[in-house]
Amino acid sequence: MKRRLTALALALGLTFTLAACGGTGGTANTPGGNSESPAGNSGTPTAESDMAYVKEKGTLVVGMTDFKPMDYKDENGEWIGFDADMAKAFAESLGVKAEFIEINWDNKLMELDTKGIDVIWNGMTINDEVKAGASVSEPYCRNGQVVVVPADKAEDYQTVESLSGLSFAVENGSQGAAQLDALNLNYVAKTTQADALMEVASGASDACVIDLLMAGAMIGEGTSYPELTYTVQLNDEEYGVAFRQGSDLTEAFNTFWKEAYDAGTVMEMATTYGVQESVIEK
Repeated sequence: MKRRLTALALALGLTFTLAACGGTGGTANTPGGNSESPAGNSGTPTAESDMAYVKEKGTLVVGMTDFKPMDYKDENGEWIGFDADMAKAFAESLGVKAEFIEINWDNKLMELDTKGIDVIWNGMTINDEVKAGASVSEPYCRNGQVVVVPADKAEDYQTVESLSGLSFAVENGSQGAAQLDALNLNYVAKTTQADALMEVASGASDACVIDLLMAGAMIGEGTSYPELTYTVQLNDEEYGVAFRQGSDLTEAFNTFWKEAYDAGTVMEMATTYGVQESVIEK
């Protein structure tokens, strides 16, 4: 893995200089501001360069959860996945190492603000909450929230109306939870999406709501949960990466991603983890 990432960094030939604090365009997006501001808006500039801070300590601390195929551990306990591998490449382009910390997803913005982490990078849905509380990158993947049920019951749950009365499991603070709230459906909140899947597999819950990308990797024939399938897709959404408000790392990331996409690195990684159809063209 290290040899591959090093080769990727060399192939990209990415170099970054300290950038002035600012966003990727648009007006400031702060709490109480315009919730329709575009992704990539970095809000009010900070007095300190985030890039300088990260380079000085030598690590880019990535806040994430166990979320296959984006972030998960291999047999050696190393974090891999589409997001994890790209985070390692981005960190290397900055001349630092990526350090991964599992966080409570409901506290992600607080972890970012208090510098417990430097970036939220875990298939994070771009919504008004994260745009108001962080500097969000340009979107890089398409996604949606889907309802997962046992395959032998799938025919009974093909519409939103048919979901009434089911007991759901969902990751606490996730976009899936927001969708269930909007539909006024009952659920038990779990720590991770993987935990929510286990609830359904064990029969403790009738259904769960998880990301479409995770469903593609984790359920169905040839996966960890062959007896499960998904039926209703509740919404359409996009993934982004979040930095502190005003962070100059946002613009650095957007530049990195565009160059990595042009070099073929993004699609190579996406193909490795089976998410190539979800990647947004740059």
